[in-house]
Amino acid sequence: MNHNPLLSAWNTAYGLPPFDLVTPAHFSPAFEEALKDHRAEIDALAALADAPTFENTLVLFDKSGRLLARVRELFFNLTAAETSPELQKVEMELAPKLSEHNSAIYMNAALFARIDAVQAKASGLGLSQEQQRLLDRVHLDFVRAGAKLAADAKTRYAKVVAKLAELTTQFSQNVLADEASYQLVLRSEADLAGLPQSLRDAAKEAAEARGLKDTHVITLSRSLIVPFLTFSERRDLREQALTAWMARGEHDGASDNRNIAVEILKLRKEQATLHGYASFADYALVDRMAGKPSAVQDLLGKVWEPAKRRADSELDAIKAMALSSGNSHAIEKWDWRYFAEKVRQTRYQLDDAETKPYFELNAMIGAMFDCAGKLFGLTFEEKKGVPMYHPDVRMFEVRNASGALSGIFLSDNFARASKSGGAWMSAYRLQSRIGEAGQTDIIPIIANHNNFAKAPAGEPTLLSLDDVRTLFHEFGHGLHGLLSNVTYERLSGTNVLQDYVELPSQLYEHWALEPEVLEKHARHYKTGEAMPPSLRERIEAARLFNKGFETVQYTSSALVDMAAHALSDYEGFDLVAFEKAELARLGMPDAIPMMHRLTHFRHLFAGDSYAAGYYVYMWAEVLDADAFDAFVEVGDPFDAATAERLHRYVYSAGNTIEPRDGYAAFRGRAASVEPMLKKKGLLEAA
Repeated sequence: MNHNPLLSAWNTAYGLPPFDLVTPAHFSPAFEEALKDHRAEIDALAALADAPTFENTLVLFDKSGRLLARVRELFFNLTAAETSPELQKVEMELAPKLSEHNSAIYMNAALFARIDAVQAKASGLGLSQEQQRLLDRVHLDFVRAGAKLAADAKTRYAKVVAKLAELTTQFSQNVLADEASYQLVLRSEADLAGLPQSLRDAAKEAAEARGLKDTHVITLSRSLIVPFLTFSERRDLREQALTAWMARGEHDGASDNRNIAVEILKLRKEQATLHGYASFADYALVDRMAGKPSAVQDLLGKVWEPAKRRADSELDAIKAMALSSGNSHAIEKWDWRYFAEKVRQTRYQLDDAETKPYFELNAMIGAMFDCAGKLFGLTFEEKKGVPMYHPDVRMFEVRNASGALSGIFLSDNFARASKSGGAWMSAYRLQSRIGEAGQTDIIPIIANHNNFAKAPAGEPTLLSLDDVRTLFHEFGHGLHGLLSNVTYERLSGTNVLQDYVELPSQLYEHWALEPEVLEKHARHYKTGEAMPPSLRERIEAARLFNKGFETVQYTSSALVDMAAHALSDYEGFDLVAFEKAELARLGMPDAIPMMHRLTHFRHLFAGDSYAAGYYVYMWAEVLDADAFDAFVEVGDPFDAATAERLHRYVYSAGNTIEPRDGYAAFRGRAASVEPMLKKKGLLEAA
């Protein structure tokens, strides 16, 4: 055991994981030891003879389990970003063990009695705002995990959450298996018709990564399939690609998710019932800004019908474009992006071939760093030669306005078969001021993961407008972790309510296309010339283009999520039939596919963070549109006073402030929905 690098002191640069020393075989024994260590800490805390106080109960609880957290964060980062059959096997074996461990802690009657006793006398303890917030959050964590349930209900609850852990892990692995196994091989020039050179290069790179020479491959990575649907002149191949994309998890065989998702829904309903709620949606929304499902329905309802009306007008333009080019067939789901791009090129004289040369990946990373410097005083310096888990990963030192090292940032940008799809931020270590062995000022280690199509060796990776927004979005999450300035780990960084966590990320997207940012950083990768003002103007003019389509795609998924989790009875439930019936009830346009179908909806079924919660992106969009208006109103996207309030009350505050109070402290008032509707071009259609 002493030779297990996971359990030895990590004498590495910056306390990073020893990526070069760890193998899958190290994880099972490391978890066994770390779980044992954490249980011993909890048992000792629960058995303390001293009367419970904030310091000897809440602080000790927050400090506990650091070895387990260290091993766990490394493991789950690897299973998402660089997995293998060996890691997946450990993941399946580990899921019920971790669930059992968590249940044992949060249902520990003696430990909860101590926390409950501190909560009962909190008003007389003179706690600071942050201390009170920690107490409230930890107490609620225990209650929501079943601490107040009767003994027999606790036993059943633990079994439910253990089974959920197993099923959600299997669901996620099934989606990854479908994505990794699919490849649309383009063998001839006819198969490549319409594809720009950048997409051809990326498809060739994807083929070579799969051992296929002298050919091109479209995988189910969003960075390949979306541009393929946008540019391919081969309608038959577009149909094949989109059909495979939509069918993930919905087919006979080992990676079929239909029954798994239904079982998850049933268990979540039982979980909610044990807590006394009629549905999982009722249970989940209690601990979110929205508070209850009706508030979500109210927000989504403000958007759904106007978005459909806008999409109808977009469809009229698409039909006209199709007819003008000799295509009289009905517009299907695999046609929309293709003909929409033709409309965009005609209406705005704007296409990816013209914009991409100005959005070289390294230049855009420089742009997002520069914005963080202007807003928050951060600087970033790349450090090479430090072992990482994959050659594509880059590491940066992050320093604050005073020049002190304040964080480590890992940037992992390219798609690969061993990596989950999508884009996300994660942490290897959270910021806090209380660590192991009396450590203070623990700096965070934060990672961003994207799935951009990698250019061939020696060629620059060029990004689409959507890619640039994604890069800035995930870095907004990254800044939420890097700028965290709290005492307790439970309140650190992105550990906030789920419908608030997307505010820092979505807000940061606004700076990506600011004129002065484009003028400085959007330079042609060959000539170094700045993007012409006329092109910037066309990008701005096209800002609302296809917003109806995008909003319908997203909102339909959010509405189906809420409907599925709001049910109180799943007897005889058919997942696919329910989705179809719900879309029909909503009047979903036939030519627009959902953003995520239920059989591969990882947000919902690979864990519970976004279950009955996919709406959170739109909830946060209300906040982010209103928040950026604070800069617009003073006429400067980098206004120092506004940025200082944003830093203090949003990006660095973690969960030390109730979200509504934190937002109001930044903005001076509650958020208004009108800026979001305007941003989406829906005010006119409302």
